[in-house]
Amino acid sequence: MAQQLLFTPDVAATLDEVLGRYAYDRLFVLTDDNTRRSCLPLLARSRALATADYIDIRPDDTHKTLESLTSVWQALSDRHATRHSMIVNLGGGMVTDLGGFAAATFKRGIRYVNIPTTLLGAVDAAVGGKTGINFNGLKNEIGAFAPAEAVLVTTAFFATLSREHLLSGFAEMLKHGLISSPEVYEPLFSLDLTRPDTPEMLSRLEESIGVKQRVVAEDPFEKGLRKSLNLGHTVGHAFESLSHHRHRPVQHGYAVAWGLVCELLLSHQRLGFPLETLRRFASYVRENYGTFVITCDDYDYLYERMTHDKKNDADTVNFTLLSDVGEVVINQTATREEITLSLDLYRDMFGI
Repeated sequence: MAQQLLFTPDVAATLDEVLGRYAYDRLFVLTDDNTRRSCLPLLARSRALATADYIDIRPDDTHKTLESLTSVWQALSDRHATRHSMIVNLGGGMVTDLGGFAAATFKRGIRYVNIPTTLLGAVDAAVGGKTGINFNGLKNEIGAFAPAEAVLVTTAFFATLSREHLLSGFAEMLKHGLISSPEVYEPLFSLDLTRPDTPEMLSRLEESIGVKQRVVAEDPFEKGLRKSLNLGHTVGHAFESLSHHRHRPVQHGYAVAWGLVCELLLSHQRLGFPLETLRRFASYVRENYGTFVITCDDYDYLYERMTHDKKNDADTVNFTLLSDVGEVVINQTATREEITLSLDLYRDMFGI
């Protein structure tokens, strides 16, 4: 059955409706410390959750690890979960990624539902069936394609988020706009992120997730078109890895925003992406996301991280690039010299 994607202002009622379609012997809810405290109360009216077992993990991407995954497996085993059990993952991208992978692998697969509580989780991590954990210093190195039975999307949780977390998710919305069309991309710049729980935000979010959903439906296992969703992520993941290496981790969406600038610079070099569109985007990122400071001394580390990207073949570094907004060109390899130039130009644009 295809993954259900449900947009709702009443997530508790919608969850009960979804779970009522399934016969399960035990229900588990996976949360992190933050979502247990701030988000779970919004589901207090759910009848189904009244008899659920709860599993907690520590928050943030630094705990998206084999150790955390093992603790979830252990809890499921200790509490006698079976192949007929279900999991509800309530949290941001870390919880939905790790919880989805736990569900995909425990007893060779049990059903699960995602309820993303962050903008990033809603627009990116919870939709599309990718699950996994970080390993050996690499993002999402271990994982599986295993779609949720349903994803419930609501803006009700967004009022609990800081501006930093909202901007992190918004970077993925900007990416979806860039790969889609000017009609999807341009209105994003007028969206008021100080009022995240509004009908306009839910409408833009539905539009943005729709971009990803259409791509995933056409290419569920990332053999072709789905690679367009990796725009900004080859460099972005390298920036994110560097931030962890420095023991000063940055939000995933921030790394993607800076990565988008670098990959649009590469797009301009290789495919003639319009310079004015690039400058406007870079100015927006610098104003709202600040600057990720790099020096020439970081280039070897960044390039080495890029060579580990899952899109690569053999010894090449594979990029998704744009010739214009909505004009995607996948499977673009770049030389080390071209990548170095894009990093140099990024530093120039951001005054580093």
